[in-house]
Amino acid sequence: MAKQAVTIVIVISKGSGDVGPDTVVAGVPLLRRIVMAASRAGSDEIVVMDAGWPGLARLIAGTRAGLLSPAQLADLPMRNRTQTDRPYSSRILVLTSNLLPHPSLLTYLTEMPLHIETMHVPMDGIAAVETADPQVILSMIGRADDDRLLFSALERTYQKAGAPMDNTRCVRVLNREDLCSAERWLLRGLIKDTEGFMSKHVERKISLAVTRRLVDTDITPNQMTAVSVAIGVLGALFFFSTMPAYQLTGALLFLLHSILDGCDGEIARLKYQESRLGGILDFWGDNAVHSAVFMCIGLGWQMAIKASFPLVLAASAVIGTLLSAGFVYRQTMRSKIDEGPLFTSVTTSEAPSRLSTIADTLARRDFIYLVVILSAFGKAHWFLVLAAFGSPIFFFVLLWTSHRERVKA
Repeated sequence: MAKQAVTIVIVISKGSGDVGPDTVVAGVPLLRRIVMAASRAGSDEIVVMDAGWPGLARLIAGTRAGLLSPAQLADLPMRNRTQTDRPYSSRILVLTSNLLPHPSLLTYLTEMPLHIETMHVPMDGIAAVETADPQVILSMIGRADDDRLLFSALERTYQKAGAPMDNTRCVRVLNREDLCSAERWLLRGLIKDTEGFMSKHVERKISLAVTRRLVDTDITPNQMTAVSVAIGVLGALFFFSTMPAYQLTGALLFLLHSILDGCDGEIARLKYQESRLGGILDFWGDNAVHSAVFMCIGLGWQMAIKASFPLVLAASAVIGTLLSAGFVYRQTMRSKIDEGPLFTSVTTSEAPSRLSTIADTLARRDFIYLVVILSAFGKAHWFLVLAAFGSPIFFFVLLWTSHRERVKA
């Protein structure tokens, strides 16, 4: 059977006057954010019904959405359905412009099974309708003077199926108080399940607070990457000294780099500015900073004791770091084409082994807190010793894990 057509129709809600389609939510106008969420859900067509609100075309410029008048909606299916499609039903998602959904909710409503001429209303303001005659519902949308009257008409026309859902996958934006709740909801959604303990409970909270203030500015994710890398490299230079005050300053700048490094991805995801180039810059920028820290610790230690072995340890740590980074990039990132963060795990397996889970844990940046503690006593070189042996071992663990996954496959 051919894949059915899926159309998302966004109806501009009259609202309360406090919030409209052009109200900015975390750096992006509300209507544009809804359209981008629909695009992420993989819908075939996104339509914004133009009921006379000024400036709608500007808000959705550059997106996949089209702007149609109520009178034009009835002709939409006939223009886009082919001979192959006609025997099958169409899925229409109706969404009011004061409801901000997560893409996963729209994906669920797109893919859930529904009988023809039935609809699922998971919550007020959104409905999925399965119909063999899309003109009926599209004409109904065009004639409705109010979104509440529209949903009442839908309930009279189509049989309801499925139970209501919780509201954790969407947020309603009706007033300024809801606007703050929506921003908090969006920020919470940026926390990754794969993050380390300290990253999730300390660094991410700080980076989200910074990001919340940056999204309304013109700073880009790549500019934020450059700032965090520059801070990390500056911190590395302080490790030329073995004095605790200098090393602690360097370690704190290293930690600041790690915190701000989260902001580039957060800004990119919040403002739908993700790019493959940005992911590559972020990944290799991190590894460049780590390598600079290892090398500067080694050089500072070598100058203090007038021996050559610290440089050998530094070289071992740097080579192990770059080999591991190159391997992870080749295995999990080089050919990645789906949306979302470029780096999420050191493995591509859907059922990772215990060894790969340990490797994932070691790849997180909680080790920076150990650098801070040791640096407070002028003992950053102790960490270099650990890294000199640990980095090559980690690389061989990655090789072994990849081998085991290929054998199982």
